[in-house]
Amino acid sequence: MLLHSITISTPLPPSIRFKSPNSPKKTLKISAQILTNTTKFSISDQDLESRGFNLHKSFSELNLDHLNSVFVAVGFPKRDPEKIRIALEHTDSLLWIEHLKTKKPVAFARATGDGVFNAIIWDVVVDPSYQGIGLGKAVMERLVEELLQKGISNIALYSEPRVIGFYRPLGFAADPDGIRGMVYSRKQKRK
Repeated sequence: MLLHSITISTPLPPSIRFKSPNSPKKTLKISAQILTNTTKFSISDQDLESRGFNLHKSFSELNLDHLNSVFVAVGFPKRDPEKIRIALEHTDSLLWIEHLKTKKPVAFARATGDGVFNAIIWDVVVDPSYQGIGLGKAVMERLVEELLQKGISNIALYSEPRVIGFYRPLGFAADPDGIRGMVYSRKQKRK
């Protein structure tokens, strides 16, 4: 995405000039930022479609049992489909890729947050049969771009140590500025 700034300085017609009791006629300076989408995703939507995949931004057509099977295939615990549905209803942004031939999800990621400052990315998965062809990167690039378009710049995620290398080229860093995350644990303290 490229941000262009435009500044226009011109005298206003008398009918719309702003009058201030303490100042003479002034020229109004208008500044605007125009967002131009010049983002080049590693795989375009058209390329995904030509390879037999369809990108979705809603879970309305997502079969939760099929998604659950992808979770299990990558090592996540099997989840209650009703709880998955509730989680997705409380998700701010999500993307998933469907294999058109099988009509099944093959890649998925979602983000939750406050909608303004912070977001956390969850459940990034790619069916092992489809790993290595750029689907995870395609989902992540679009999810991060969507969050940035909303003005959210503090984007975090949890990652298994073995896949940290996947996230680095996408702009993620482990412990930036020495920030250490903490997680609540119900485990009993050892005495």
